Amino acid sequence: MLEFARKVLETEADAIRSAISRLDDNFIKAVNAIMACKGRVVVTGIGKSGIIGKKIVATLSSTGTPSLFLHPAEAFHGDLGMITKGDVVIMLSFSGETEEILKLLPMLKRLEVMIISIVGAPESRLSRASHLILDIGVDHEACPLNLAPSASTTATLALGDALALTVLKERGLEAEDFARFHPGGNLGKRLLKVKELMKSGADLPVITEGSHMKETILEISSKGLGLTLVVNDHGSLTGIITDGDLRRAMLRDREMLEKESYLFMTKNPKTIREDELVLRGVSLMEQFTITALAVIDQDQKPVGILKIQDIIREGVI
Repeated sequence: MLEFARKVLETEADAIRSAISRLDDNFIKAVNAIMACKGRVVVTGIGKSGIIGKKIVATLSSTGTPSLFLHPAEAFHGDLGMITKGDVVIMLSFSGETEEILKLLPMLKRLEVMIISIVGAPESRLSRASHLILDIGVDHEACPLNLAPSASTTATLALGDALALTVLKERGLEAEDFARFHPGGNLGKRLLKVKELMKSGADLPVITEGSHMKETILEISSKGLGLTLVVNDHGSLTGIITDGDLRRAMLRDREMLEKESYLFMTKNPKTIREDELVLRGVSLMEQFTITALAVIDQDQKPVGILKIQDIIREGVI
């Protein structure tokens, strides 16, 4: 059984290697067509090809290319309205002779859409009717009967990934862009920016260096974050005072309430910028054994506070 399983994997790996050797200018043209598409990329196929088509649509959509799957049979019962002029249609059929796919061709021609076919038979009717052909021909399926689509579907899936990811690369998308398409997933959370989790605006506790400690206690209590930031006369961050600092100050100085805050603040607190990743903040907190970071702008003025409790609550860690 292991020997046969290895042969299946080898056959499918060979199918991908074969697809690599067949890549040509048509692939480049297909990538450019998708990038230039003013509408959506519509992928269609039936049976196993349809299942692979849905995965290709998912990959395209998750990497920033608006896409949808069209079931060939449902197209004749209203779903053809999904396709509009300006769309790009990717048609999947290993034989290139799938009747349900071929029946769509006259209507697609009338809509004047770009047709890209992923086929295993470059001389098939589908190939001849397509603007671009991506060849995923295989000599043999991994199935011992050479019947069940396996090597061919693997090659189709891999080629679909190659298309989607090449488009992503050519568009210059960054990890932050990818996170926008996955806001609810673990990846999206790990790519959250500080500005998306920080406390800011009216929730931001700030006092001046000259504020009396009475005011400091009132600010910490009213904002409920267990700390306050301290700024100089120019509004630049110079320190931080936490609940812990207050307790320690009370123990060593019974007259502290009438004294100025700068005498009790921790100078040069750890900071982060609002456009940095939350994970960078987590790293700093772990490094310095702290539970909060001051968020500053380019002028060293505080714009927020990033708290470990909010990071944990969001599920980033």
